[in-house]
Amino acid sequence: MTNETQLAAAKAQLIEDFGKVVSDTEALLRSLAGVGGEKAAAMREAVEANLATAKARLRELQEGALERATGAARETDAFVHENPWAAIGIAAAAGVVLGMILGSRR
Repeated sequence: MTNETQLAAAKAQLIEDFGKVVSDTEALLRSLAGVGGEKAAAMREAVEANLATAKARLRELQEGALERATGAARETDAFVHENPWAAIGIAAAAGVVLGMILGSRR
């Protein structure tokens, strides 16, 4: 599975998790308006459980993103140390392209 596919799947799962939290919270608010006691407590527990799950999933996604970013930074650093002139050339070319793009907007 490619990184892009993994990222898209993780994003979809995160959106789904937060969608569940939002819908459960809305249901809780509606039920609390007319019902008290055990039903309200059970709904509150369900919302808290879904929120905890969503928060845990978000932490996992953040950790994974941090690991991938750290790995990319290490690979970039290694490339620059192994190929300093190529890195300078790439940076110069990117600067020229960016300058042309920004200059054409004026």
